[in-house]
Amino acid sequence: MDRRQFIRKAGLVSTGAAASVGTLAMPAIAQSMPEIKWRLASSFPKSTDAIFGSSELFAKTVSEATDGKFQIQVFPAGELVPALQVLDAVQNDTVEITHTASYYFIGKDLTFAIATSLPFGLNTRQQQAWILQGGGLDLFNDFLSNYNAVMLLGGNTGTQMGGWFRHEINTVADLNGLKFRVGGVGGKVLSSLGVVPQQIPAPDIYPALEKGTIDATEWVGPYDDERLGLYQVAKYYYYPSFWEGSSALQYMINKKKWEELPQAYKAVLKAAAALANDDMTAAYDARNFAALKRLVAQGVQLRPFSREILDAAYDAAFKLYDDEAAKNPAFKKIYEPWKQFRAESYQWFRVAEYNFDSYVYSQQAAGK
Repeated sequence: MDRRQFIRKAGLVSTGAAASVGTLAMPAIAQSMPEIKWRLASSFPKSTDAIFGSSELFAKTVSEATDGKFQIQVFPAGELVPALQVLDAVQNDTVEITHTASYYFIGKDLTFAIATSLPFGLNTRQQQAWILQGGGLDLFNDFLSNYNAVMLLGGNTGTQMGGWFRHEINTVADLNGLKFRVGGVGGKVLSSLGVVPQQIPAPDIYPALEKGTIDATEWVGPYDDERLGLYQVAKYYYYPSFWEGSSALQYMINKKKWEELPQAYKAVLKAAAALANDDMTAAYDARNFAALKRLVAQGVQLRPFSREILDAAYDAAFKLYDDEAAKNPAFKKIYEPWKQFRAESYQWFRVAEYNFDSYVYSQQAAGK
């Protein structure tokens, strides 16, 4: 794709993020813009090709759109910076940019979780609508200014699966003492129901499950989970991941480096991020179904979480949010408008989306 084709296409990328690119004078980038080299530290390994590949697409697009004058070198988790220390690296100007999931940093402040996912929160379209059109991006960039960072959307995995279990779970009592590899706010919610959350990086999940060090694990969904081979050591595959009705990722950029960029380069970064953002969601939507079919053919048993478990987790989640809002002004400042947007978005999706989906899915399931 050459620069002019990209810029024309970028104008059609989602939610107007690339709109300002159309105003660029084409020769300006090629002839008068500075040469810049950045390093991007990812929180993800190369093996997560849908996620890591989106960073490579992002960097490639930036290079092509600037005739190679703006280069971003992408490094997988651990190569430059440990996966969970990438925000510190951006904040301290060790690297200029990271591709990550904000909820990895709830140890700093639970507020970080809202940009990626809260249990029983928003689906992919709703999350993106809130961030891009509902005020979420401005709220988060104000919050991130305390960490010397600026955020752009960086993809979404869609609704994830609830994970792999060595034994069936049907009641809240079945969760008591369960050693479950699950992080973020989901781990906090489940711990109130008796689960013992475990933080384990991707390469160590399979051996931990195989040896019985953990009883269950969640990762992403069929495509990524199949690649980890989890079906070989746990046969019960639960759904949905109520802690990740969607999972939005972010590009976080050092604030000073961002502000130093020419406006044309800022516009290119926004457009490239929007392209990569859409590409990731499309990749998962296109790949998960075939992967799920393969898993079932291998003897995987699909199981829904029981209503008892969902109800208990729902109540625990919103108690956690209310308690956090009462003591954390930063969380409250973002959570309250997020919750209002959630209520309004749910009302609309119930009218058309839900009824359309429910009808056509039932017809397809009936073989019509």
